[in-house]
Amino acid sequence: MRKFFKSIVSAFYSWRIRRTAARCGTWVRANHASFVNRRTEIGNNVHFNGISVYGGGKLTIGNNVHCAKGLQVFTTIHNYEGEKLPYDETVIHKEVTIGDNVWIGADVIILGGATIGEGAIIQAGSVVVKDIPPLGIAGGHPAKIFKMRDAAHYERLKAAQAFF
Repeated sequence: MRKFFKSIVSAFYSWRIRRTAARCGTWVRANHASFVNRRTEIGNNVHFNGISVYGGGKLTIGNNVHCAKGLQVFTTIHNYEGEKLPYDETVIHKEVTIGDNVWIGADVIILGGATIGEGAIIQAGSVVVKDIPPLGIAGGHPAKIFKMRDAAHYERLKAAQAFF
């Protein structure tokens, strides 16, 4: 019975993402509660175990992206340089881009304006506030690069189309 319930939940959230996103590739699956905005573009073979997109800015997600539970993406910020304190009623949209073959751990927050490069890995619990280069392995608050993936190994797997 539990497996049946999980498949119903996954089907519902996957359908909801396909219905909401501006563009959605093939084999996009959401295993847990997942919400995107209408400016979200999703590639092929993308697996969400829980994503929430806040704001009206654009989010682009590449192919073969996998994320654990609790991913939060903020595409809009309050205007703190406006005419009121602490901020005014205007908002600023900032694009977020997640490249191909990215793996994002549990409870990660990505703030507007950040780009996560192809093949990068983001450690669980991290806050991404600036760009992460391709093949970078990053973690922390704010997320910082602490290692790079083996580029030759990565390219071999990519050429062989060994995608999970």
